Amino acid sequence: MENAARIMGIPFPKMTMDQSVQVLSKVVEKEQTGLFHVVTGNPEIVMSCQHDKQLRSIVDEAGLVTADGIGIVMVSRLRGGNLPERVTGCDLLYKLLEAGNQEKWSFYFLGADEPTSQQAAERIRRDYPNVSILGRHHGFFNEEEEVKIIEEIRAATPDFLIVALGAPYAERWIHKHKEILHAKIAMGVGGSLDIIAGKVRRAPRVWQKFHMEWLFRLINQPSRWKRQLILPRFAVRALLYRERKA
Repeated sequence: MENAARIMGIPFPKMTMDQSVQVLSKVVEKEQTGLFHVVTGNPEIVMSCQHDKQLRSIVDEAGLVTADGIGIVMVSRLRGGNLPERVTGCDLLYKLLEAGNQEKWSFYFLGADEPTSQQAAERIRRDYPNVSILGRHHGFFNEEEEVKIIEEIRAATPDFLIVALGAPYAERWIHKHKEILHAKIAMGVGGSLDIIAGKVRRAPRVWQKFHMEWLFRLINQPSRWKRQLILPRFAVRALLYRERKA
């Protein structure tokens, strides 16, 4: 891929947040038959792609892979890739809601528990009144409910299908059903609905400015410490990784 930084074999386009929104805006505007899959590529996904061939295939087939995390950006800069900034799933979702409020885009939200899903939808309706929420469903569904969810999404044909089922399950779910979902764009957003609903507190801007959001989340959610151990492992492996020449 031209104008991209490769991190452990994964190409990340050198795009800012605003440029990413512009790309997705064009996807919404034009007529197309296939679903456009956005993967927010964090260190966990990049590391998993090194041994999980199916996940690597899903990422390779995605329409857009964004740099979800300062770790991705910093490694790219140390290796000369120079990604301009991070484009996290949560921040991108907020930007899409802002743009969607102007363009009157439609959304379907899948994921989180029922109270969180409901609260997130209520806040989105309040803060972005011109956004159309064509449907929503919590993320704790069985096979029978899954069939109904897919049919509901197919009938709604939303501009954006937002999947908050956690990575990489969200990516696998989107890819598995992408031929029948009838959404224009689908994107996994991790725990973003928890943040929108107010269930999980987002790091203050000063923490984000100094790229310490990971520490804020660890302090407020100590149970995440095992997940955070992957960050130093990722940094070492990514910096020592020998990229194959195209």
